[in-house]
Amino acid sequence: MATDKAENGGNTTSGFDPQSMEAYVVKDPQAMALNMARAMENLGKAASVWIAPREKGELVDPVSEPLVEMVKTMNRVAEYWMADPKRTVEAQAHLMNSLFGVWMKSLSRLSGTDAAAAPEPVKDKRFADADWQRNPFFDFLRQAYLIISDWAEKLVDNTEGLDEHTRHKAGFYVKQLTAALSPQNFLFTNPQTFRETVSTHGANLVKGMQMLAEDIAAGKGDLKMRQTDESKFAVGRNMAVTPGKVVAQSDVCEVIQYEPTTKKVLKRPLLICPPWINKFYILDLNPQKSFIKWCVDQGHTVFVISWVNPDERHAEKDWLAYIREGVDFALDTVEKATGEREVNAIGYCVGGTLLSAAMALHAQEGNKRIASATLFTTQVDFTYAGDLKVFVDEEQVTGLEERMRRQGYLDGSKMATAFNMLRSSELIWPYFVNNYLKGQDPNAFDLLYWNADSTRMAAANHSYYLRNCYLYNNLSQGRMQLDGKTLSLKDVKVPIYNLATREDHIAPAKSVYLGSASFGGPVTFVLSGSGHIAGVVNPPDKQKYQFWTSEKRPADYEDWLVSASETAGSWWPHWQAWIEKLDNERVDARKPGGDALNAIADAPGSYVLARV
Repeated sequence: MATDKAENGGNTTSGFDPQSMEAYVVKDPQAMALNMARAMENLGKAASVWIAPREKGELVDPVSEPLVEMVKTMNRVAEYWMADPKRTVEAQAHLMNSLFGVWMKSLSRLSGTDAAAAPEPVKDKRFADADWQRNPFFDFLRQAYLIISDWAEKLVDNTEGLDEHTRHKAGFYVKQLTAALSPQNFLFTNPQTFRETVSTHGANLVKGMQMLAEDIAAGKGDLKMRQTDESKFAVGRNMAVTPGKVVAQSDVCEVIQYEPTTKKVLKRPLLICPPWINKFYILDLNPQKSFIKWCVDQGHTVFVISWVNPDERHAEKDWLAYIREGVDFALDTVEKATGEREVNAIGYCVGGTLLSAAMALHAQEGNKRIASATLFTTQVDFTYAGDLKVFVDEEQVTGLEERMRRQGYLDGSKMATAFNMLRSSELIWPYFVNNYLKGQDPNAFDLLYWNADSTRMAAANHSYYLRNCYLYNNLSQGRMQLDGKTLSLKDVKVPIYNLATREDHIAPAKSVYLGSASFGGPVTFVLSGSGHIAGVVNPPDKQKYQFWTSEKRPADYEDWLVSASETAGSWWPHWQAWIEKLDNERVDARKPGGDALNAIADAPGSYVLARV
């Protein structure tokens, strides 16, 4: 067979160079066999670590519950296609014809009768390695996988008779299955892991299985997959280091006030209400990325709520408790420390949802302490809440409540897994391949350290949130009940800066935009580039991403986007200008606690240090 080589990396005019297979040929079978035995020994250790807490009854494995839900949902799809033999045959024929075409093309390349095609632009970064196209074997796997994935998704799309929620669940589960079954995730169907195994004689698997055992041990019987080198970070040492003091503490939160860096500060203090689902220091990762430090440098007197990492003692702490002992407690603290009753408030994600409910409650009580509110990636209307709604229906919420009732809280790892599943092809499987198949330690990345530093959710609080927001959408519909009152966001008349991010998978921009219409006062809607975290934590000096604004307020998000104008860089200065336009009066800088409160501890306090 002719093997005239082209200039680009050893490709041949016949489309296949047999010499390219050299990297996949085992050179030292004895060393390979020895390392395979050692890898299996480490795999056995991993299995022992996984089994031990289950045998002792220390860990009740809930894996069957989501599997049952998935099987039940997918059965609805299968029933439709199997009910009519004609539909079944047509669907199978369509798949087989597509696969047969790829198979014939691959045979032609192997036989040398089909010239190599120019490489396709890489659209899926899972298949960025050149051999996914250059090598006929891997090229066939790649194309067959993409065909089958697309076919499976279309089966769901074309299934008739499904209600919207079931179709949403089925589509989500299909994406999870196809992401898991990607040839990238298996040792000998991924060219990189195949070559790595051959070149190291299997030493990568020895290390990978050792890491698997360590990660299961770290999860106390559950897999706690490492995404970063955690040894490089420590809260209070090189993360969350903006100087400040804890000036007050309740059962559910600590309140931190930060040291001023300017001689004059805005008269209105700034109170930040972060989500309790994650820790507050996403806004204070390091001095270069810290939104908190940037605000201090702009002349804000910054207070931050640091939520407790709850345990069984907090089981009955519900939304009202988080408002009274969290938001209201922090407002009292701000007033004692500064003498000011009016504050500018910020709520991030579910922290913004809680803040919105608190403002609606305050409106009925005549409480006017929050003079303006900024909402980061916050949903108050959950009509278009995205893939997280897959996990929320009456049956699933009831089951979750029963599990939370037994221990008083939801383990943080469960919520972290749900968030990772929203982007499993980026947040789960690449780390599975890198850690356990390649045997490589992950890089040090502060954002992923924070992401892994998960928190528990108090049972009553989480149950109230799921039912009133995701399940019944009570807040936007004026049906939420708190402290004997029925809340309406139309009662909230203060100016609101409502920030969404364009690629958000947790609080979709369309959902955030829809929520803007729920409030009774002026709302400035701003759309940032990137996603739920990077679109918010975007310091101006990085000159990254962009943001969009528009004076128009059409009913649909898509129409707003057409009307919006784009500005390069961070939205932070735009927000600062909005704040100063509301009230730019300045006073002398304030020390933490003022004359009324003594410091309890240095920032970032003790609540944030509790690990799951």
